[in-house]
Amino acid sequence: MGLFSFLFGNKTKQIQDFKSRGAVILDVRTKGEYQGGAIPGSKNIPLQQVATRMAEIKKWNKPVITCCASGMRSGSAAAILRSNGVEVMNGGGWYSLSQKL
Repeated sequence: MGLFSFLFGNKTKQIQDFKSRGAVILDVRTKGEYQGGAIPGSKNIPLQQVATRMAEIKKWNKPVITCCASGMRSGSAAAILRSNGVEVMNGGGWYSLSQKL
């Protein structure tokens, strides 16, 4: 697999791999945004709370797919989780992600 396809391609395959291993969908939008529509079964921890709730997230002991409105906040959350040893991928915008699940 080339670097370009690794960075930009085949996100669906990676999502399916994570999903097959029981990944938790973590929506990092605000509570209000989450209540306006979300992926069924996803967990909501706003980006500002991700670092302070790390122990809770680690207890899941599962891979994590982050999502938000556009992919920016979920990218930040994924970086925080990755730096704390959590297997994570940025799923991008929640609606787009829901179409790939």
